[in-house]
Amino acid sequence: MREGFCVNESRSSRSKLGVFLLAAIGLLILPLIAQQFGNAWVRIIDTALLYVLLALGLNIVVGYAGLLDLGYVAFYAVGAYLFALIASPQLTDNFPAIAAMFPNGLHAPIWVVLPVGALLAGLTGVLLGAPTLKLRGDYLAIVTLGFGEIIRVFLTNLEQPYNITNGPRGIGQIDSLSLFGWDLAKKWDLFGLSIPSVTNYYYLFLTLVIVGVVICYRLERSRIGRAWMAIREDEIAAKAMGINTRNLKLLAFGMGATFGGVAGVLFASFQGFVSPESFSLQESVLIVAMVVLGGLGHIPGVVIGALLLAALPEVLRYVAGPLQSMTGGRLDAAILRQLLIALAMIGIMLARPRGLWPAPEHGRSVALGKEASR
Repeated sequence: MREGFCVNESRSSRSKLGVFLLAAIGLLILPLIAQQFGNAWVRIIDTALLYVLLALGLNIVVGYAGLLDLGYVAFYAVGAYLFALIASPQLTDNFPAIAAMFPNGLHAPIWVVLPVGALLAGLTGVLLGAPTLKLRGDYLAIVTLGFGEIIRVFLTNLEQPYNITNGPRGIGQIDSLSLFGWDLAKKWDLFGLSIPSVTNYYYLFLTLVIVGVVICYRLERSRIGRAWMAIREDEIAAKAMGINTRNLKLLAFGMGATFGGVAGVLFASFQGFVSPESFSLQESVLIVAMVVLGGLGHIPGVVIGALLLAALPEVLRYVAGPLQSMTGGRLDAAILRQLLIALAMIGIMLARPRGLWPAPEHGRSVALGKEASR
């Protein structure tokens, strides 16, 4: 019996290894295939990976700890504006003292920017979480929503009396990222293959997404992750069992915000321009929809939800165009595209109310309670 169990276990491990290898090969060659149809498709994939990183961070707050956060885009903005300020001429052009200290301009390397962006966003998340510890449900959602809008309005108006963020005009001329002397914004020729900048960024984004997935898996299986899930299911019972709900909630806000800060740094470098319009309430709602649509608290589901909602608007451009022409141009293509996305989401949530790929244990206590009441 023991020998048979060992044989089955080795076969299972081999099959898993084979799946991982095939997935790795597919992810490595995906941008090379997509760029044959145009760099626009690779750019769509890059944007989708950024949203995956954001959804993973929000999943810590909403999926693990059960704290509904509608202001998550604020941490995204913190990371983006941090990199924009220290990797563009904005500060040196408006502050002579900074220009005298850095005559060649501020050009911070990625090894400095990513940790600082994650740390600053994490501290911002803790500051948000501190006054909301006693709030739950709709009240928490409204407060976090207001916090996200406060950050956006603050960035919009932070050009008087000192021009720090350039107001609604945004910050441009942002440096690209460089790795070991490899400028990601340049086109490179390797082994007879032409690799454009969007493909270079794809591999960086993919690496950080994989790191984020590993961190989330380790958190989920740790004592902290189990404590978060206990708070999510029943906070009063968790507190009665001796769990420090206050510190764990703050930790959830901080850990989730670090993902947003890193994604913001990547976004600013990738776009080369940031403005307050990129961090509106609609972005926060979209990220929450990704987590809920994929499956709360389940990493594969969150990844699928993020990829689906990030790519669907771009794919539907090719559907909205013909539909607009069929109506003689009476329907706006952008509005029609949003309508199609809304209908698709409604259909999915009606068919799969717990998400496309929900966590097996999520909501199990509720189901057991209903069965017991019967």
